[in-house]
Amino acid sequence: MIDPASIELLAPVSGFPYARPVLGLLALLLVAWLANWVTRRILLQVVGRVAAASPMHWDDALMRRKVLAKLSQVVPAIIIASGIPLVPELHPGVVTVVRNVALAWIALTVALALSRLLDAANDLYVDHSPRAHERPIKGYLQVTKIVLFVLAAVIVIATLIERSPLLLLSGFGAMSAVLLLVFKDSILSLVASVQLAGNDMLRVGDWIEMPSQNADGDVIDMALNTVKVQNWDKTITTVPTYKLISESFKNWRGMQESGGRRIKRSLLIDQSSIRFLETAERDRLCRIALIDDYLEQKRGELEEYNQALLAGGKDPVNTRRVTNIGTFRAYVEQYLRAHPGINQDMTLMVRQLAPGATGLPLELYCFTATVSWEPYENTQSDIFDHLIAMLPEFGLRLYQAPGGADVAGALERLGRDVPGGAAAGDNAASAGPSGP
Repeated sequence: MIDPASIELLAPVSGFPYARPVLGLLALLLVAWLANWVTRRILLQVVGRVAAASPMHWDDALMRRKVLAKLSQVVPAIIIASGIPLVPELHPGVVTVVRNVALAWIALTVALALSRLLDAANDLYVDHSPRAHERPIKGYLQVTKIVLFVLAAVIVIATLIERSPLLLLSGFGAMSAVLLLVFKDSILSLVASVQLAGNDMLRVGDWIEMPSQNADGDVIDMALNTVKVQNWDKTITTVPTYKLISESFKNWRGMQESGGRRIKRSLLIDQSSIRFLETAERDRLCRIALIDDYLEQKRGELEEYNQALLAGGKDPVNTRRVTNIGTFRAYVEQYLRAHPGINQDMTLMVRQLAPGATGLPLELYCFTATVSWEPYENTQSDIFDHLIAMLPEFGLRLYQAPGGADVAGALERLGRDVPGGAAAGDNAASAGPSGP
């Protein structure tokens, strides 16, 4: 029975055919908006403060994963689904469509909220279980998510077409073979996308390196079937999403987040230039501020050791002495520790590698204080510029394969050392080949 007061209230717009349903829809939307505002702005704020003051951990996990914030989105949908039949003079088809869409939205939102609830459960397990690193449950939760979203998709479709979910599930069994054949790549990519997102293996903006796909650059787009990588030469490589699971790739995000970029480069020292330092040379190197403490410490240590050795009647050949390569290695380490462009909180060492045909490699292993490419290269170049220039101060030389100028200079010196060598060579060249 229609309320006479309502008829009297709507009397001014009775002459317009669509006025009453439009006003009813506006009123319904206003009520839904007010309910959403009260839920998000008042109730969630109160619940958040209570959770922050509570000593329990599970409520903090729920708020951090925004489970309740996602679940609150069902409030306006419930109001719309319940109130749309009350709108006067609205076409029954419109009522059915709006109600079904609202119910489908409720099912999807609940599924997303449950997915966040599973993430919160994983956070609680990782943070508070001593066996979390030995027996992770993330894989099991991901399988649960897949089942959850499949069921949610079935419910959403069944709601939209007004059919029983059991009917759709029975039909999927007959169509599964065709679906697997037609959508093979999409299914593989979908599973890969879930794994990439669930394990946080890839994000837009990450620098990845995948030689098998000729990809080396920044990820600029992630879709269901493809991932776009902009290489350093500004070309675009498109990688199938499932390839990122079936094949290996390198993600440089860890380096970027660490705050330091590795320097791992060697100076090839000519082994013939390595020798013991004389006392005068050692005293001369004491003027270098970075190693004066090192030399003084070595002086006291070696004098004490050598005096005890000689007092025992040992031959002086057994005494210990300072080498130029060891002193230079100590200088390089102190230079890196004093360098403002080097991250002092990360690994820093200077070591010798196995000697070979190209000399003795003296390797620098450290990290810069920046991860940007250009400042990193500038810092690395400045360090090696300085160290190469300092090598003669320690009586050391870099190994370098002889070139044409080296061979020509050696032949010229050989000609000067042999009496008449240069003149004889010139005469022989001018005479040319002799006759028979």
